[in-house]
Amino acid sequence: MRERFTCIDLGTSYCPCHLAESGDCILCSQLRGKCFCDCKDWNGVCVYSEFCNNKNKAKEGRKTYDCKVIEIKKYAEDILSIKIQVTRQFAFDLSNPGSYVFVRKAQEGYFDTPISIVETNPEEEWIEFIVKIAGVKTKQLEELNLNDIVKVRGPYFNGIFGRKEIYKLKGEQVLIIGRNVGLAPVVPVIKRLTRENNKIYLLKDLAGINKDFLKEELDNYNPIIEENEIISNGKLTDWIKERINYYVNKGVSHIHIGGADIITYLVIEYLNDINRNDISLSCCNNFKMACGEGVCGACTIRYDGDKVRRYCKYQTDPRTVFKGRWLI
Repeated sequence: MRERFTCIDLGTSYCPCHLAESGDCILCSQLRGKCFCDCKDWNGVCVYSEFCNNKNKAKEGRKTYDCKVIEIKKYAEDILSIKIQVTRQFAFDLSNPGSYVFVRKAQEGYFDTPISIVETNPEEEWIEFIVKIAGVKTKQLEELNLNDIVKVRGPYFNGIFGRKEIYKLKGEQVLIIGRNVGLAPVVPVIKRLTRENNKIYLLKDLAGINKDFLKEELDNYNPIIEENEIISNGKLTDWIKERINYYVNKGVSHIHIGGADIITYLVIEYLNDINRNDISLSCCNNFKMACGEGVCGACTIRYDGDKVRRYCKYQTDPRTVFKGRWLI
């Protein structure tokens, strides 16, 4: 079966981008140096035409904004919730599932941290995100205090794979699996699904985080929640397998996974084992990112056939992401 994919920025004010200038456009064969048009899936926008109309150059990229910290919560020694003041339009642009931004302290000239959006409020002009303090870039955010200024670059949109499947769901039953800080980007997904009258079941594993973690945000949408251990010693627990089996037999048509890649990989494997490849999937995008524009190579992965995919731009189905991926 031919792989179906698109570029997350196609048709937005950020297309064409620098990849078009360098001859590396994800979608357009002519911008990659070929002499014919070979659009894999017509999306209603001709990138080549847009590039020519823009005088053969990329459109202006994302901007960086100075934003004030208005709230900080600590859920664990290494888990922070940070709420910042933004413009109404910026909050609105980040309201959809998969939205994220790059954040750094105002005093830093670089080392931006990519962080998924948990909640937005365009009317009150704020956004909220969750940070797991894990390395050099996130440690600087641990030092933030109320009223400090942070540099925020965005908006970016490719924080989840299978986005198209989420947008299709209306009046369906949906199972969401989330573990630890991976629960954070699940909230906008639940918000979208609730708005479209989907019934949502959430299987969560806090994995040591405070019981209050995201309680307020989740209570706004009232999913049916069960809590237990999801993964142990690199394998899905018997509990999560039993619950997946129960819900797909109950009529769930879609599963969304928020957590480490190993969980998504094992869920795909388990669905194969029980012959339920009819279940559509979406998951969070855990690839390393530095520029968000497909230029730096941090998110680039090679696959069988020497295919190169830039996952800050490349939007596709989770099963495609994990099929034929080079692990070394």
